[in-house]
Amino acid sequence: MKKNLYIFFALFFLSGIVLAQNGQKTIIDDLNTSKSGQGNVKVLQDESIQKLVGVHHIASASTSSDNSGSLGSSTNFVKVRGFKIQAYSGNNQKRSKQEAESKQAQIRAAYPELETVITYNAPVWRLRVGNFLSREDAEATLSEMKKTLPSLGRELYVVQDVVKRPTE
Repeated sequence: MKKNLYIFFALFFLSGIVLAQNGQKTIIDDLNTSKSGQGNVKVLQDESIQKLVGVHHIASASTSSDNSGSLGSSTNFVKVRGFKIQAYSGNNQKRSKQEAESKQAQIRAAYPELETVITYNAPVWRLRVGNFLSREDAEATLSEMKKTLPSLGRELYVVQDVVKRPTE
C-alpha cells in the first residue's frame, strides 16, 4: 500500500514538472482553482520547488530591497542555472552584513546595470553580482570589475548559481 502511495506522489510531482516546462498551467495551479461541485483543495508549495521547476516569475521593484539592475519593474523572467560573481562572503556576526551592504553600494555605483543580491544562509552572508548564462560572460565582467574595483579583487570569483533569464 505504501509503495503505491509513493508511486502516486512521484507521478504527481513529475506531471507538475512536465506541465511547468511546457509553459502551461501547473497541476498545483489547477488544484488550487475552485471548481463547482468538486470541493476546495489548497496546496501550499515552498518557493524553492518553484525555482527547481523553472516557473515564470514577474520581477517587481518592491520584491526585495537587495536587488537592483536591468531586470526592471515589470520584466518577466525564468530562473535557470547560470553564473554569478561572488563579491563577498563572511561569517562574522557583528560585521558581515554591514560589509556586504558596503561592497554592494560600491558595486552598484560602478555597475548600476548589474543585479546585486545579498543572501544569508546561517552563519554566512554572501554578495553575488549579475545574471550570466555563460561562464565566459561572467569571466569577462569579472576581469573588468577587478580593474575598476581593485580593493575587491581578491574576493571576486565566478560561481554557479540560479540566475534570472528575461523572457519576451
